[in-house]
Amino acid sequence: MDSRGKSGMVLLSGNSHPALTEEIANHLGVAVGACEVTHNTNRETIVDIKESVRGKDVYILQTAASNVNDIIMELLIMAYACKTSNCKDIIGVLPCLPYSQQTKMKRRGNISLKLLADMCVAAGFTHIITVDLHSKESQGFFSCRMDNLRASTFFLQYIEENIPNFANTVIVAKSPISARRATSLADRLRVGIAVLHGECKDDEREDDDGRASPPLNEDQAPVQTRIYTIGSPLPPLTAKEKPPIYVVGEVAGRIAILVDDILDDVKTMVSAARVLKESGAVKVYVMATHGILSNDAPRLVEESEIDEVIVTNTVPLENQKLLTHKIRTVDISILIAEAIRRIHNKESMSHLFRNVTGID
Repeated sequence: MDSRGKSGMVLLSGNSHPALTEEIANHLGVAVGACEVTHNTNRETIVDIKESVRGKDVYILQTAASNVNDIIMELLIMAYACKTSNCKDIIGVLPCLPYSQQTKMKRRGNISLKLLADMCVAAGFTHIITVDLHSKESQGFFSCRMDNLRASTFFLQYIEENIPNFANTVIVAKSPISARRATSLADRLRVGIAVLHGECKDDEREDDDGRASPPLNEDQAPVQTRIYTIGSPLPPLTAKEKPPIYVVGEVAGRIAILVDDILDDVKTMVSAARVLKESGAVKVYVMATHGILSNDAPRLVEESEIDEVIVTNTVPLENQKLLTHKIRTVDISILIAEAIRRIHNKESMSHLFRNVTGID
């Protein structure tokens, strides 16, 4: 990075992924700022920024690793500490955005990502950088500027360089809903696509909108202000029946690559890999941007028909790699570093989105 960028920038790291921060700092040619984030005996977060940030652009890196709620509090308190120290701008670098999957109203719940977005802005963030949002429409929750980077080009490069005879691959969508992402990748590789159908969709329950509210208790005393009937009943709805999981498309004798954005609970992927192998697939790869792989996911991967799991380094995976040898990591630190450089030098970001479609 040129001397213009070094003078007015401070790159700080939370406790979630210091290794990624170091890699980004090496690409930028800067040192990671001096900041200490600790916890009190009752788990209160204490932040001590040990260098001046007055009048500077501060970049705070934090990602959704384990103990995500502690990570969020660290992020907010670090931002507020910089804000009260009279920095110029605060840019949050959140490669894996916490609560990014909580973007739909379910029954009497809430959209948690909207709350997180409001807290980030209130803490002082003026810009957010993230990678492969689970739902791109959720950018509208943030009232500050936001850049959603794409990791698809890194996956394309990995496939071409590390999967033998990649022309014999077939990109597999884990559900009809995710077929667009798989189609985009398949079109660039000029290979076929297959879709899995019949898997459990836990996020599409019919009663999520309140239709499962309990009926009136017949023993309950009538209330004059309440209307109990409006005439003939509504027509009944036919219950959904999930068919056994099956493959739509040809996978026999080919290398199957399952694609997704977040890989955490791998039970669906394990079942999908088994079905693909039974359908004649030679090998099964699973490819996802964010490999959270919490709880017993590494053990399930190790014992499954999955041959390899390919994820980026947006989330630290040192502990998971101790439990399975199937995890491969794609380094995207240079993508985040280039985004930081362009934002700091007020250059166009369009170069980072060349040949990237809205589906990616």
